[in-house]
Amino acid sequence: MSVPHGNAVKAAMQFKIGDAVIAPGESRTVEIPVAPTYAHDDLAMSAHVIHGPHAGPALFVCAAIHGDEINGIEIIRRVIKRVDAKKLRGTLVAIPIVNVYGVISHSRYLPDGRDLNRSFPGSASGSLTGRVAHTFMQEIVSNCTHGIDLHTGGRHRSNFPQIRAELSDPAVRAMTEAFGAPLVIDSAVRDGSLRHCATELGVPVILYESCEALRFDEVYIRAGVKGVVNVMRHLGMMRKSRSNARTKTIFSRRTQWLRAPASGIHRILVPLGAQVSEGQVIGLIADPLGIDETEVIAPAAGVIIGRSNLPLVYAGDALFHIAGILDEDTFEAESFHEELMPSDYQEEQDPSNAPIAI
Repeated sequence: MSVPHGNAVKAAMQFKIGDAVIAPGESRTVEIPVAPTYAHDDLAMSAHVIHGPHAGPALFVCAAIHGDEINGIEIIRRVIKRVDAKKLRGTLVAIPIVNVYGVISHSRYLPDGRDLNRSFPGSASGSLTGRVAHTFMQEIVSNCTHGIDLHTGGRHRSNFPQIRAELSDPAVRAMTEAFGAPLVIDSAVRDGSLRHCATELGVPVILYESCEALRFDEVYIRAGVKGVVNVMRHLGMMRKSRSNARTKTIFSRRTQWLRAPASGIHRILVPLGAQVSEGQVIGLIADPLGIDETEVIAPAAGVIIGRSNLPLVYAGDALFHIAGILDEDTFEAESFHEELMPSDYQEEQDPSNAPIAI
């Protein structure tokens, strides 16, 4: 989408979400009610809306659809601080916690045991999970034109920063390329997922995976913030950066999990993001005394995009997630980390977030 200039710029209309009406140039946090607990405690899904003074796309960015995936919460907090309502074109709808129930209990699921990301579009008269899914679709997705869904690995599992997207959709591919993640998985949508149901409504959505459940990772947070802002610039919502520096992106169309060949204590020999070759020993499983060792061997060449961090394994446990890449592609995880590793933990400023010429 190109950025309009001069007389082509149109003033934004009011933006309505829930019971709130947000005026152009206004920011407001809107509390969207969800089903109360059995103790009659009222819960709400908080959506921070930044509505620019000029017309443009409406982008939702959400996190914690799985309640123990919290890395995206911090990404959204930092993105909000980077956006000035007076300079924004279009509307940013930021929902840091979708699964409020799961976050409270440090659980991936809702209290009824269901996975929210397999329950869309939900139902107003369905299960608790179905009702939350229905609320999100009605109040958020139906009011937006694009979306970014932030996820992490599961418990004791870390994911290297990656975008999962259905690249056959031109709008999705353009958002994916703009995000600039180091690795992209061409991934078909799953039934009942947010991506699937949003796509059916004509809302292109990409999914960012990074880090581990119940953990923050500073480098991966920075990569997520940078990616979301890049997408907003691509959509014409923010001024484009003067920098031409781009993270090299590797695309993959096939992934596989490597499972433990034996039970025991697992020692990991390669880091996340490592490029491995077929037949390479990437882990060792031993008994507690280390007398008997079994090699964990990469079944094919690729990049380690996910791994189990728990040293205690049973035979058959998933240990490494490997993405296949083209033979001529090279992957430099070290340079990616060096680019985003802070010298201290002060939040970075965005010098290009200057007023946009109208």
